[in-house]
Amino acid sequence: MSEQPDPFDEIVDAETDRDPDLAVIEAGSRTLRAQAGSPQGDPVPARPADPEVDKALRAVEQELAGRWGETKLEPSVARIAALMDVLGEPQRAYPSIHITGTNGKTSTARMIEVLLAAFDLRTGRYTSPHVQSVTERISLDGSPIEAERFIETYEDIKPYIEMVDAAQEFRLSFFEVLTGMAFAAFADAPVDVAVVEVGMGGSWDATNVIDASVAVVMPIDLDHTDRLGSTAAEIAVEKAGVIKQDATVIMAQQPVDAAQVMLKKAVEVDATVAREGMEFGVVSREVAVGGQLVTLRGLGGEYEEIFLPLYGAHQAHNAAVALATVEAFFGIGAEQTRTLDMDTIRKAFASVASPGRLEVVRRSPTVVLDAAHNPAGARASAAGITESFGFSRLIGVVGASGDKDVRGFLEAFEPIFAEVVVTQNSSHRAMDVDELAAVAVEVFGDERVVVEPRLDDALETAITLAEEESEFAGAGVLVTGSVITVGEARLLLGRG
Repeated sequence: MSEQPDPFDEIVDAETDRDPDLAVIEAGSRTLRAQAGSPQGDPVPARPADPEVDKALRAVEQELAGRWGETKLEPSVARIAALMDVLGEPQRAYPSIHITGTNGKTSTARMIEVLLAAFDLRTGRYTSPHVQSVTERISLDGSPIEAERFIETYEDIKPYIEMVDAAQEFRLSFFEVLTGMAFAAFADAPVDVAVVEVGMGGSWDATNVIDASVAVVMPIDLDHTDRLGSTAAEIAVEKAGVIKQDATVIMAQQPVDAAQVMLKKAVEVDATVAREGMEFGVVSREVAVGGQLVTLRGLGGEYEEIFLPLYGAHQAHNAAVALATVEAFFGIGAEQTRTLDMDTIRKAFASVASPGRLEVVRRSPTVVLDAAHNPAGARASAAGITESFGFSRLIGVVGASGDKDVRGFLEAFEPIFAEVVVTQNSSHRAMDVDELAAVAVEVFGDERVVVEPRLDDALETAITLAEEESEFAGAGVLVTGSVITVGEARLLLGRG
């Protein structure tokens, strides 16, 4: 009698065919949610139940996977602009909010979306990368676009994609096609406002065919230095490309040189700037069960005692940026001075979720997932863990990408990790585990580093280390290094 296929293997095989970089993330998210249930306001789709729809979605995914991936870039908006032209400029059918920066973009986009929806606006949100399914990147009314609608949108614009492909030196990339699909889907819905996160940079990012009335600049730090520049100022020049004529710029706290670049660009295009720490910001915050209690100063006044179900000071700052962005969108600060309805704001923030950002996925011992992948993100994560969890002993599980500042990343965690288990995820961009171990030994010392090439073994080892001594009953595990590592850990922990 033949052996029944393992559902785990079927899921992994299917996802590998569809998106090699994020091979097992869908299965992991789905397995974990099956145990714990989907967080309210943050549905994440499983595969379509209808076999025919599933087959059609896989066909679309396969076609998208055949295009340039997101790590291969030809810095130009010529192709996406040509696609928008033949589609009739769908991105101009609604007002947009454009978000750039190094860290915090997706969490802030989710908060902005929830706040706008609380005031009865139809929203479209475009973010990347996805955790489970490519359909997550395009959200309508706070939920990922339905598979049927995703397929229909692709089929509707496919002839125009092929037309542009034939006329351009290079075919449209994976990200450019998805961007075109998002803008078309938003126009078709139709949405009242689109919240759009850049893929990388700003000026030549595919999303930069929109003329956003509000441009959001999250903290700028060093990442993608091979493409964006080696200093914060150089990176800021590229990201300043999202600031358009007469827009309002909501600027999170920045390095001085980056802020100067942004302010200069704002002056050039007559944009109005609101700066965190000056025109808006975090007044106070305290740790609360399941998150934190914050008081925020918006453009129109103070908003007291807001419960935010996310951990870390960085999320409070993200919330301040999100609030100021929504106020600016409604004309508060420039045209009028008033606060938005306090109860509405409180209810909206209380429903926010941001998967993979200091997310608790297991207890006894506590296992936390965080998708930090650069030194700035690691510092924010380390501070959030220290403040909110109070572990007596913390074991790190790190699987990083080879193109990141891995030394800086590990140095940020060195003060809080008792030991670190280095490993490797399934991506072709993953850093070799022996190379990662060599850097880890230089940062932590030989006695604090454990090498486990397989992520499942790494998780088991870390959990064992956290449990091994009774005096460390408050021990925990933090899995970090990349979104791919986090996604694969979801799967493995969900099976346990």
